[in-house]
Amino acid sequence: MRFVFFGVGAIGGGMAARLALYGREVVGIARGAQLDAIRKDGLRVRTPQGDDVVEFPCVDSPDEIAFRADDVIFLTMKTQDTKSALESLAKCGVRRQPVVCAQNGIENERLALRLFENVYAAVVMMPADFVKPGEVVINCGPKLGVFNIGRYPKGSDMTAEEICRALDGAGFAGFPQADVMPGKYGKLLMNLSNVLDAAAGGLARKSPLADAARAEAETVLEAAGIAVASDFRHDDLMQITPVPGVERTGSSSTQSLMRKSGSIETDYLNGEIVLLGRLHGVPVPVNAFLCHLGRRLVVEGIEPGSLTLDEVQSAYEKTGAG
Repeated sequence: MRFVFFGVGAIGGGMAARLALYGREVVGIARGAQLDAIRKDGLRVRTPQGDDVVEFPCVDSPDEIAFRADDVIFLTMKTQDTKSALESLAKCGVRRQPVVCAQNGIENERLALRLFENVYAAVVMMPADFVKPGEVVINCGPKLGVFNIGRYPKGSDMTAEEICRALDGAGFAGFPQADVMPGKYGKLLMNLSNVLDAAAGGLARKSPLADAARAEAETVLEAAGIAVASDFRHDDLMQITPVPGVERTGSSSTQSLMRKSGSIETDYLNGEIVLLGRLHGVPVPVNAFLCHLGRRLVVEGIEPGSLTLDEVQSAYEKTGAG
């Protein structure tokens, strides 16, 4: 089994490097300064347990890879980049290889299933930072991440079990799960405050606006008849753990702003709740505002964490919904 990581940032980079460090065959697909850094010096992975520089093959496009029948392809880019990534894989002859959506949100699996028959969903609990080319920081222990993996929309098989064994051997914890999507919706609820973290810092995650966004989402999911689970956390195996000499950056949305990537994933996190609310006749003013906030952060080039909670709350109230 060879592991191909499409996206070598915080999640994909950390997973790829650890698997390679423990003897697994790995190929990365990266871009820009990250690709250049990995090709030149390898990828530095800093964890609470150590500091390693790992070398593994990395390319800038799937058409540089001779795909094999035993490849497992992990999608680890943001959802806004998934569609083009899937199309590029299809053009390269990928057909029956497992495609694992190790991403936030729940749209990626639906996009992948349009093109590929063997799609897997992964609930990822791995607080990792990628803000500096050539370096990933994994901020947890004793396990460096927890993954619940199953076929999409349902089912488990030997492939999921083998992937989880490989992750176990690289310092992570992998759990095959036949019904993984309720957990992905549970993780979605956690990610609804990412944009508030990006706008106003970590304390915004516990603000009244964050609570309102989650309550609104819970109402929407109940109206849509969607099951939600929280058993993916495994706090006994993984907790936030400081990495010596490193200050945590914040959510994946915050990291996107810090890297000035030009996009943010809010429309596929809060936007999923907005979509479901509109489909099922449930008002979604808070999550709709947070989608607007995410777009504003990108378009106006607002520095991450530079707004105050009062400024964000005031902006919400000006929409007439507060």
